[in-house]
Amino acid sequence: MRVLSASFFLIILDQITKYLTRTRMDLHDSIPVIRDFFHLTYVTNTGMAFGINFPAGIYIFTTVSLLASVGILWYLWTLRNDVFLVRFSLALIWAGAVGNLIDRIRFGQVVDFFDFMWSGHHFPVFNIADSSVTVGMIFFLYYSLVMQPKIEAARADN
Repeated sequence: MRVLSASFFLIILDQITKYLTRTRMDLHDSIPVIRDFFHLTYVTNTGMAFGINFPAGIYIFTTVSLLASVGILWYLWTLRNDVFLVRFSLALIWAGAVGNLIDRIRFGQVVDFFDFMWSGHHFPVFNIADSSVTVGMIFFLYYSLVMQPKIEAARADN
């Protein structure tokens, strides 16, 4: 499955950028790239996206991430001959899940570093894996809500 090559590329890129962040910055350091808009800020997250956390959450999130990664990979295999966009979206989601799962297993926390702000408002700091999941979900929703109904309607007309 060719879409998995994109997944492996993103996982490697995610891990390299997190390694560089861990080894070149101190926790909570912030380097302005575009002042008051985009900084590289080293933070860690033991919870889910956007800092959602609760007691023993790391074990639950790790287990759920592992099961979700296996489930997504299986689902991707079942759709191996389906429309490219749905396979690509699942490959992006899987890459992001695996990228953050590696951090949870190795370090008990996820490294985040992309820090965007606008008019004094900070968005949650994120990483390449988070971006991969988000973009994958946008593509998957687009396919599910826009493309799939058109494909099914065209099949019904034939």
